[in-house]
Order: sequence, then C-alpha cells, then structure tokens
Amino acid sequence: MNTPRLTLADIQAAEPRIDPVFRQSPQYICEPLSELLGCELTLKVETQNPIRSFKGRGADWLMQGHTAGRVVCASAGNFGQAVAYAARKRQIPLTVYAGLTANPLKVSRMRALGAEVILFGDDFDAAKAEARRVAQITGDRFVEDGLDLETLVGAGTIGTELARLPYHLDSLLVPLGNGALINGIGTALKALRPNTSIVAVQAEGAPAMLESWWQKRLVVHDHIQTIADGIGVRVPVPQALTDMEATVDDGLLVSEAGIRKAMQLLHRHAGLVVEPSGAVGVAALLEHSDRFRGSRVGAVICGGNLTEVQIREWLFEQ
Repeated sequence: MNTPRLTLADIQAAEPRIDPVFRQSPQYICEPLSELLGCELTLKVETQNPIRSFKGRGADWLMQGHTAGRVVCASAGNFGQAVAYAARKRQIPLTVYAGLTANPLKVSRMRALGAEVILFGDDFDAAKAEARRVAQITGDRFVEDGLDLETLVGAGTIGTELARLPYHLDSLLVPLGNGALINGIGTALKALRPNTSIVAVQAEGAPAMLESWWQKRLVVHDHIQTIADGIGVRVPVPQALTDMEATVDDGLLVSEAGIRKAMQLLHRHAGLVVEPSGAVGVAALLEHSDRFRGSRVGAVICGGNLTEVQIREWLFEQ
C-alpha cells in the first residue's frame, strides 16, 4: 500500500484556520429517519453555509495558500462556488469552466460570487480538460478538486468533527465524486475512529470511480446519466483512487429512483433541501437496508443547491 499523502496532523493544523462559517456544521441523530430506516442515523449536514456545500472548507484552505495571479478550475457547480467565495474574499481573479449542461442555479451563483464562468463541453470532465488546457497556455494556476491536497484537508475537518460525537458510528456513508470528500474524511476517521467503516456511495449512472477502485485500474466512461451532477464523474482522478486504498472500506451504487426517494425523505422528515449528490447516503440505506439494520450509521449530506424546477420535480412525489 502506498504511503498516504495526507495525515491527521495536516487536517488538525488547518482546522482552526479555515473560515468558521464552514466549520462545526450540524451533526445529530435524526429520529424520524432512524425509525423509518431501521437504524440509528446521524446526519452530518453541510448545506447550512453561504454556498450550501462542504466544499467551502477545502476551497478556503486552498486560497489561503495562493499568493498571486488568476486561478482556473472546473466544476459541476459546488466547487466553483466555493473557490469563487474564497477568491472574492481575497480579491483573487478566478475562471471556472463548467459543462454546457451544468445546473443553472450553480452557474448563476458562481457568477454572482465574482467568477468568470465559461461553459464548455457536454459534461464536467470535458470542461475540466479544457480548463487544464487553457491554464497550460496562459500560465494561470489550475486547481483540481480531489487532486490538490488542500481540498482533501478541508474535507478532513468534517471527519475530525464527526470524531467528537459522544458515540461510535459503525458505518459512515459518504458521497463519492472526485474523491476529496471521502479521502479527507477517511483520513481523519481512520486515525481517530478506526472501527468506523467508510462506505463510498455513487450513482449507478456514474460509477467510474467505484468501478476503478474495485478493479484496481482506471475505468473511464464515454458518458454518464444521473441527476447527481455533483458526483457525476466520467474520468476518475488517478491520485484519488490511490488515496482511496487507505481510506475506503467498501462501496455501494444507488439508483436514480432511490436518490429521488432519499431527497424526499430528507425533506419530509429532516426539513432539509438536499441535492441528489447529497442524498446518496440515505439512498444507500433505503436500497441496502438489511446491511445496516440495527446499527449506528452516519450519512454526510454534502450539498443542497437545487433550482426551483428541481425542487418541484424531485422533492415532491409525482
């Protein structure tokens, strides 16, 4: 096994320096959902901050270390908002590339936060390839979620907060996109709560990261089909897959119907507006209920950016 590039000490050193608006997010047992799902479910809610996403933690840490010049990144929307929020605070110019099909609410929020947003290609991975290409030509700094270590460090502070719960979690369900979230949290909990099983969750329509991890080789898809745009990865980050060897115990895939049902349950029983990517952990509890029945489970609710149309179509049963 490769030596992990991230340590608990890295996370603990950054934690008090990350913008407090993103730290100490709610974490609590949701009794109505626990009763419904047959397990004791702790929600870690990362939607109650200025960008409605966990990504503000890593982006703030990343921008603290940036000295001068334009930053370029690619995003399905939440990472771009996070970097835009942190860059605006420090008057750092930012260009974000997003796919032509990107969530319009996320695009408008990135622009409102001061980012130049360029829409390119059919999906996030096409936009990321173009962002990297342009940055190589211009000499601007290209930052990549899941690869730049600061993105993992920020996510890792979620793990140190979960480790302070007064009880032990048997399993923690974590949405898997580019890997920053699960590798950051996994690094912290493997050190502080090693008996907690870290379970990565992806949509069946975008399984490339888990397929690559299971097969121990890079698996790339020509296209993806899922409403969970925030974890809709077609081309995995190779370094993230290497990181996962030390941080992840298992992986589960969930259906589109399960994701929508989980969003509705979180809205009805927890009062939360959760985007598809943020609901996949609860979807896994719905679709793999026997595995978790009677245990203490945590689910990271990683984002809550939905358009008005999406709220109408996805949060209420048709």
